[in-house]
Amino acid sequence: MTGADAVTGTDRVTGADAVTGTDAVTGADAVTGTDRVTGVDAVTGVDAVTGVDAVTGVDAVTGAHVEATTKAAILVEALPYIRRFWGQVVVVKYGGNALAGAGASGDTALASFATDIVLMRSVGMRPLVVHGGGPQIGQLMTRLGKVPEFIDGLRVTDADTLDIARMVLVGKVNRDIVSAINVHAPLAVGVSGEDAGIISAQARDPQLGFVGDIASVNPDLLNRLLAEDLIPVVATIGSDPTGQAYNINADTAAGALAVAVGAVKLVYLTDVDGIRRDRDDPATRISAAGTGDLVAEQVALFHVHRQLRG
Repeated sequence: MTGADAVTGTDRVTGADAVTGTDAVTGADAVTGTDRVTGVDAVTGVDAVTGVDAVTGVDAVTGAHVEATTKAAILVEALPYIRRFWGQVVVVKYGGNALAGAGASGDTALASFATDIVLMRSVGMRPLVVHGGGPQIGQLMTRLGKVPEFIDGLRVTDADTLDIARMVLVGKVNRDIVSAINVHAPLAVGVSGEDAGIISAQARDPQLGFVGDIASVNPDLLNRLLAEDLIPVVATIGSDPTGQAYNINADTAAGALAVAVGAVKLVYLTDVDGIRRDRDDPATRISAAGTGDLVAEQVALFHVHRQLRG
């Protein structure tokens, strides 16, 4: 019924391997068009690892000419990481501030990000994107005449603000990221934390309105998408058992989702150059050696807050 050779598993019509999707003649992946041996896209001629056109030697993103020796060096450097993360889930949190570039610069940043995500998938990783959108929510609120209010760095979210957050995160930012990735191949699928009960939430504090904490994560839908070699793009809106939606901090959501899907790495893309004790003072950036003390402090602070809230 499939037209596949019973011995080799090769489709007699398309020439594609029934298991790997690799074309028996060209060696190209049936979904991305990437040659599984050379890493070169069968249509564009762009190397999936280096982003360099195999014929002209021009970088597909920057337009710069890359010499063959440089290309070889990039491949040699990348190969150990490709082996290490082959078949592994990597969660990438794309911050709203990283998305906030205006005009052509913002479009270029998003296009570059999308290229990197497709590159990860092309070399065997299984990326899952989690995104924020705080600046974009603030911009729309201003346009609509609402004044953003924050308590301890968290946006106070009344019913109107929640509607704005859902429109921006699910209807705008999520779609922009999905579209940028799908320019390269039909790989990205946009979902909200409300879909299939991915993120179950509960109210954090009555003063904050519809700002939620994560009660639990159901990764079933995400795991199914990843198993199909698709790239989930998650907007961080959760819901409680009654169906009430909550705005969830994207950094927190990315960590919870990474644990739930068994990711081997969680990467945060942000416009901040590290973790600071004082967000406005670059001199307070914490070194890797100091993160253990910070975690201990935050855990202790969390328990104090829970006791005070009863």
